[in-house]
Amino acid sequence: MNDQITIELKHIRFFGYHGVYPQEKKEGGEFEVNLSLSFHPVGKKINSLDETVNYENLFELLKTEMQTPRELLETLAMEIIERIHEKFSRIKKAKIEIVKLKPPIEGLVGNVATAYSKEF
Repeated sequence: MNDQITIELKHIRFFGYHGVYPQEKKEGGEFEVNLSLSFHPVGKKINSLDETVNYENLFELLKTEMQTPRELLETLAMEIIERIHEKFSRIKKAKIEIVKLKPPIEGLVGNVATAYSKEF
């Protein structure tokens, strides 16, 4: 099967307590998530939500996971992809990028990010 549909959520902002340092665990920080999921359509045309992945459900899953603190963004990224695949088994490829918008690195102007991708 060569055809595929890709669903994306881009520049989704969250506040969370992810990080290794005590300051991050206490004060929290802003994060941005970009998510891309691909699957093969069941038929020639998608006509209902049952045949695709609901953006609202994806957002709710992301929101729940982003509210659970992890020390490493790598852990967070991997666990989010696993949760998505558990809920939406039709997903064949997933990629997530999690950006820490204001990392606690003295002198750093910019942000840091972790990206993770997986094929099922």
